[in-house]
Amino acid sequence: MTTPDFSICVYCGSRPGERPEHTALARTVGRWIGERGGQLVYGGGRTGLMGTVAEATREAGGRVVGIIPKALVDRELANRLSDELHVVDTMHERKAMMGERADAFLALPGGIGTFEELFEIWTWRQLGYHDKPVGILNAGGYYDGMLAFLAHSVAEGFMSDWQMGLVRTGTDAIPLLEALEEEARQHPGGDKLGEVL
Repeated sequence: MTTPDFSICVYCGSRPGERPEHTALARTVGRWIGERGGQLVYGGGRTGLMGTVAEATREAGGRVVGIIPKALVDRELANRLSDELHVVDTMHERKAMMGERADAFLALPGGIGTFEELFEIWTWRQLGYHDKPVGILNAGGYYDGMLAFLAHSVAEGFMSDWQMGLVRTGTDAIPLLEALEEEARQHPGGDKLGEVL
């Protein structure tokens, strides 16, 4: 396989959630990555939405890079079918490597781990550690409450519109994925993650 020209890190749940639409969404994202010959960078598990997006990427011809800490290998059932599976010592190493290996980042539905990864990569962009696009896929209104709270934080003066502008949001997978790829191509480089983390 040739080297993928676009690598996207997808943050999502290690559980499938209660609605089948979430699984369908993960499959759509993975299929899009695979059909265009892209590379998925993700948390390395084979359960829940994580497993679905990885499987769909592989089935559609894409490349899969899984990065998982030792403590979660058994709990999340590490995806041994990944083209690359990196087992690291800590969550910090995992997130740093995911950041280095991706050209863009996308959050799908997930739980506390997904939220934490999203907010950290967003914070790193705010601090100038990277200038890679970050997206939140708010399909089915999953992130409505969080986005409303963030707007409240802006209104209260603890965040700014500039910070909110560092993250793209969308309700449809394909247009958001295309926008993230386009932004990544317009602003290649600018990645200091390897230097500062």
